[in-house]
Amino acid sequence: MKKNAFAIFLLCASLATSRAQNPFFPLWEHIPDGEPYVFDDPDRPGHQRVYIYGSHDERRTDYCGLDQVVWSAPVEDLSQWRLDGTIFTSITARDGSLLNEDGRGDVLFAPDVVEIVENGKKVYYLTPNNQSWGRTSMIAKADRPDGPFHVCNWAADGRTTEGVFQFDPAIFSDDDGRVYGYWGFQRSYAAEIDPQTMCTVKPGTHIIEDMVSSHNDPGVFRFFEASSMRKILGKYVFIYSRFTEEGEFQLPTTNYTLAYAYSDHPLGPWTYGGTLIDGRARGTDQQGNPIPTANVGGNTHGSLLEINGQWWLFYHRQSGTTEYTRQAMVAPVQVRLEGDKLLISEAEYTSEGFLTQGLDPLQRQQAGYACYYTGPTPMGKEYPNYIFSGSYVAATYLDNTPSTHYAPVVNNTAGSTIGYKYINFDQLSNQKNIQLCLTLQPLGVKGEILIMIDSPWTSRGGRQIGRITLDGTSSPERTLTTKIKNLKGVTGKHPLYMKFVSPTPQQSLCTLYDFVFTTK
Repeated sequence: MKKNAFAIFLLCASLATSRAQNPFFPLWEHIPDGEPYVFDDPDRPGHQRVYIYGSHDERRTDYCGLDQVVWSAPVEDLSQWRLDGTIFTSITARDGSLLNEDGRGDVLFAPDVVEIVENGKKVYYLTPNNQSWGRTSMIAKADRPDGPFHVCNWAADGRTTEGVFQFDPAIFSDDDGRVYGYWGFQRSYAAEIDPQTMCTVKPGTHIIEDMVSSHNDPGVFRFFEASSMRKILGKYVFIYSRFTEEGEFQLPTTNYTLAYAYSDHPLGPWTYGGTLIDGRARGTDQQGNPIPTANVGGNTHGSLLEINGQWWLFYHRQSGTTEYTRQAMVAPVQVRLEGDKLLISEAEYTSEGFLTQGLDPLQRQQAGYACYYTGPTPMGKEYPNYIFSGSYVAATYLDNTPSTHYAPVVNNTAGSTIGYKYINFDQLSNQKNIQLCLTLQPLGVKGEILIMIDSPWTSRGGRQIGRITLDGTSSPERTLTTKIKNLKGVTGKHPLYMKFVSPTPQQSLCTLYDFVFTTK
């Protein structure tokens, strides 16, 4: 193991347990744009780990950060995520002098990694996605999947780099050893890459412009950004951020979706496959009209990975009230060939993550695992991004938040609802004296929290199972409980909802930190 990795792991483990819920990293960590890979564990021969490479939202007032870190977990236990440390920063030129006058590194956007065998040994190439002048094409090399990575394509001046990669570069090695690159913002580009440089176009080939059509052009692809490439069941699968059409899904246009296209060749032609995830968490209101049930807008970036025979879609969500505190998410998908068609199911936006049997009700769940949060104002056909008229997950960081308070749900105004998909109720079946305990801070607003399952509305199949009363006084953090009723016959997975009711509009009833069911 790298020199400081174990110490970092112990620090993180002591501050927050990373389990397998969504988001699947600790709630203080902000890793968007995740590219997942299974690589050999360099410290445990014969074993493999899942590695997630992404940008790092640590600037707090703008996208991404000045370093890139990697998290990994053993393939046999996807609840044991470990921070392996910083794998790349871009601070110094080839001669060791500072690249930038302010002494800070380049901003590093969405990266990608590829494993290559050179002289019988596995090596790793990282496209860190610098967007500083002259360094958009940077590529770096390491002997281990957890780095550190060192720039290997300096130009003659030692301060800029040579190559063709531009925004959101993806790099892919085919089974025959040929290497391909993909990149683009609003227009998609691709090329076969020279394996001698890993960053320039292979001699005798050329860059393909508009590999798939842009959202500004006719065609169903509607490419925006976030190129990623995989090979699945013999097909080449191009994953990317797509702008939906106005009125698609009966909602306004958004780039908060990942889509895929597939081909029999790594450079196309391509067939559009469909939506992989909609970050708005499409749902319906009480009348059955389509609405977003999470953030109404943002961006997303991710890819597909098979682990132990199950295909997973990795993506990110927005937390807080900006697009600068994004968090890693995952969902299972089904993949199959139907004739010549590659069919991949659309993933559901849930709290489960890798826990596909549902969250354990007897294990304390942090409020920030909420996957459903809507305010009291119906989202009409024309909604602007980021109207937080009701509940949302607050963004928190490791350096300024008590460990029990990561990512609370805040702004719980009258009419707001938050939800968790899904809770496994098998452990509560046939139990007596079931209670639900909420850890929260009352904010001096009189009201109630109605506990529902299946739907927030009884008119649409919802069932009220509890009620917590807030008497209108402010107090420090405390635990309030309600006896759970009406669970007869309830087994398996069900969504859990908390509805905030109050005669006082537009004032938050409480800040919610966590919840747990008890049977004592």
